[in-house]
Amino acid sequence: MSRVAEPISLSSEEDLVLERWSRGRSLSLRLVQRARIIRLAASGIQNQEIAHRLRVSRPTVQLWRERFLALRVKGLERDAPRPGRKPRISKAKVDQVVEATLHTHPPDATHWSTRSMARVQGLSEATVRRIWRCHHLKPHLVASFKFSQDEHFVEKLQDVVGLYLNPPDKALVFCVDEKSQIQALERTQPLLPLRPGLPARQTHDYKRNGTTTLFAALNVLDGKVIGDCMPRHRHQEFIRFLEQIDRAAPRELDLHLIVDNYGTHKHEQVASWLGRHPRFHLHFTPTSSSWLNLVERWLRELTVKRIRRGSFRSVGDLVQAIEEYIAERNQNPHIFVWTATADTIMRKIAISKEALDALH
Repeated sequence: MSRVAEPISLSSEEDLVLERWSRGRSLSLRLVQRARIIRLAASGIQNQEIAHRLRVSRPTVQLWRERFLALRVKGLERDAPRPGRKPRISKAKVDQVVEATLHTHPPDATHWSTRSMARVQGLSEATVRRIWRCHHLKPHLVASFKFSQDEHFVEKLQDVVGLYLNPPDKALVFCVDEKSQIQALERTQPLLPLRPGLPARQTHDYKRNGTTTLFAALNVLDGKVIGDCMPRHRHQEFIRFLEQIDRAAPRELDLHLIVDNYGTHKHEQVASWLGRHPRFHLHFTPTSSSWLNLVERWLRELTVKRIRRGSFRSVGDLVQAIEEYIAERNQNPHIFVWTATADTIMRKIAISKEALDALH
């Protein structure tokens, strides 16, 4: 006695979706075909007849009937996962490559390359590359880190992050820093422009035409920058820059400045000036923690986008380029938003310290 397929009944919503799919011209042929199979099956047509009308095999019709009965419309949108071919590299061998990558190094180098690992493990270079990609291993990269030794690290961290996440009322928060000794470098030959298939190229040698120091204050609220280039980096120049901030900021607001621990910021004459200007409040980042100062992010963009590829015949040309960059960016400023809480940062530091202690 032949088997009778289980009948299919469609809700009004399912019928509308399948009708749209069965007529779709921009959908994949597979999805259109599956929708037609289910609509014909819902009409009471047998599998053999459906297969004949749609020019597919009867097992295909039976497969998609069963899939629809199990998963409804969602079951038609994608194929079921397949096991794939049996891997030629055993899991034990993969684990061996990962273990060697993490805990050993070649006798003649500080880290493994795909080819040196392939020679030792008896695998192809492409296989090692696939294993590393699968396990997110990148032995060729190294990042830098440094734990702050500041005795008051936690207090300073909470203070600075608190200014970002919960700034005081009737006040502005400025991130202040100096980019000292910016060199006016003039390339010995003109820049070769970008071409299809070739990057822009510049000579490796240059002529030094002097230096300048940029004092920058990033307004955390609106992303605008107050900047000034000065020939030296002393407390006199820092006081002059504070006076510039004082003139630029609304008089009725307090000013909270996030600065690093450079000696200029703690000079006795600076402290005396701050005493005569009580609306100024300095907040110091912990030592070795310049990453807490958002203006560092802005200074990086200045370096990458305007200075690094530039060629400057004089300090005046360099200063003009910096001033033009600041003026242009202030027309459409980018606001850097701080999102990490102090607790989140402390947890990450604790995890990193545990990893470092495990090595010793």
